[in-house]
Amino acid sequence: MRLSRFYMPLLRETPADAQIVSHRYMLRAGLVRQSAAGIYSWLPLGFRVLQKIEQIVREEQDVRALSKF
Repeated sequence: MRLSRFYMPLLRETPADAQIVSHRYMLRAGLVRQSAAGIYSWLPLGFRVLQKIEQIVREEQDVRALSKF
């Protein structure tokens, strides 16, 4: 599926309940959505970003583990 077809609800205003800067950015960018008070769910694009970050961290841990020997 093309990225232009992804469902991405963008917010123009900063939500009042978001207090942490990174939290505000993720809400405004459409990476996460608030389900209930204090409960957030990843939207498709945000979940994809999360998986890529996890992959990068795993690769770096492998490289550092190999370089110790």
